[in-house]
Amino acid sequence: MGKILVTGATGNVGRHVVSRLTEAGLDVRAFARNPERVQADVETVRGDLTVPGTVEAALADVESVFLVWPGFTTGNASDVISVIARHARRVVYVSANVSDDGTAASHYQEIEELIRRSGLGWTFLRPGGFAVNTLGWADQIRQGVVRWPYGKASRALIHEQDIAAVAVHVLTSGGHNGASYVLSGPDELTQAEQVRVIGEVIGREVRWEELPPEEAREQLMAGWGDPAFVDSALRTWESFVTNPERATGTVEKLLGRPALTFRRWAEEHAADFS
Repeated sequence: MGKILVTGATGNVGRHVVSRLTEAGLDVRAFARNPERVQADVETVRGDLTVPGTVEAALADVESVFLVWPGFTTGNASDVISVIARHARRVVYVSANVSDDGTAASHYQEIEELIRRSGLGWTFLRPGGFAVNTLGWADQIRQGVVRWPYGKASRALIHEQDIAAVAVHVLTSGGHNGASYVLSGPDELTQAEQVRVIGEVIGREVRWEELPPEEAREQLMAGWGDPAFVDSALRTWESFVTNPERATGTVEKLLGRPALTFRRWAEEHAADFS
């Protein structure tokens, strides 16, 4: 098996992809803006996906690429994918699940289409909600109340370790070319129930308080700064009230073991909420 380039190598998913591939004794190159944060026993290159020249420099002898795209727009993705296609044979791209009403951010779909047209072999991983995103409530959980919109929105949040495990499985086994895998956790929990579970794990009562969407939009704009992405996120969360994000069972089918539960994730991250 040829060398695997892992982009986003210090991110929530990428760092686990790097460690799993390394533990399996495979030839890995980590691509990161801050290579000093990559584990010491891994070949690492400093690079930025927004600078195609750094991507090209990292692709020598690379067969496969694990791709996580930064930001909320396609940006220069066309140039980067063209560079990858000149050197590598295939790409495993972390995309996103598209909700039934089509409110998932369109840049994921646009990048998928660029990859399809590139001539690369490809596999798309389409996770739904990330459990790790609930860390955004950490400060409020320490205060004992989470104020956020759409408490009845239900999702099957996925553990970042499961996304990494599926990525490594796809990168190291056959039969996945042209496949799109919708990934989820096993538990369908409302946002209010997610907060309750975190409270139970850390031994503290935490209540949910509904926040008007308009106020949430102001907060999200301050943090994200992209109106289209903020509005898309709010529409998506609203849709999960009446059309919940369902558990898919894909992780278990691919890995031969159940997906990790949200409670398991909360237990592993309890210190982040305490």
